[in-house]
Amino acid sequence: MVVKKQDEFGMVGLGLRREMLDELFTQMPSQIDFMEVAPENWLKLGGRFAKQFKSLTDANNFLCHGLSLSIGSPEPLDIEFVKSLKVFFKTHNIKLFSEHLSYCSGNGHMYDLMPIPFTEQAIKHVVSRIKQVQDILEQQIAIENVSYYAAPDQQISELDFTNEILQQADCKLLLDVNNIYVNSVNHGYDSEHFLANLPSNRIAYGHVAGHYNEADDLIVDTHGADVIDPVWHLLDLAYQHHGVFPTLLERDFNIPAMPELIKELDIIHQLQAKHAITQNKESA
Repeated sequence: MVVKKQDEFGMVGLGLRREMLDELFTQMPSQIDFMEVAPENWLKLGGRFAKQFKSLTDANNFLCHGLSLSIGSPEPLDIEFVKSLKVFFKTHNIKLFSEHLSYCSGNGHMYDLMPIPFTEQAIKHVVSRIKQVQDILEQQIAIENVSYYAAPDQQISELDFTNEILQQADCKLLLDVNNIYVNSVNHGYDSEHFLANLPSNRIAYGHVAGHYNEADDLIVDTHGADVIDPVWHLLDLAYQHHGVFPTLLERDFNIPAMPELIKELDIIHQLQAKHAITQNKESA
């Protein structure tokens, strides 16, 4: 039996971008249960934007999805940055913090998310850093399965690599179904097998997004387009395999008007309602 997941921040979310502030400050659509921001974009913000943001976080549920923790980097963890996150989370009552299973710094910042080698040594390194972050924050974090375009020094599969880190670090999973689809095309693996073999009990919430088809065998994860049908199908399967979990729509650029975004939020609501009904029948 698949059990529906409950969470304190609601079931359907939208990534907040600065250009949405004025509209959402005036009226929050009922389809949005929670919002997500990159804390790096808001930590040092002042003036009108800061006041609007604080008003939104006071009145709504917010999560943070980091960009620069660089959890897989060989460089020392930025302890002061993690401590500043802890203060920010308390100020804005942030429900959960997530980061990418990747790195973005070495000898300097690379301004991109680089793939961590799928090796046993990398697992130990990443696990120790996640534990360190969780100890400082005094809470579990969620780690997102990421899209990647090369797999340097691969010794184990992406699936085994991800599952080992989740278990050994005792952290949560941010399940990005679009990234699974992108990687399955770019690296030629079975997306449904990957999805089904992730641990249901680790899923904190999910992401769904659009992408760009560079070629038949190359997809670029852009978050700049509508979600396509195969990705909606994977989300449908994710609810079937793992139960209904909170899910957020990401849109980073080419952002349409709010009514267009709401159409995609409505699809998430519809899929969740479908599986909630099915699961309630199974448990009756």
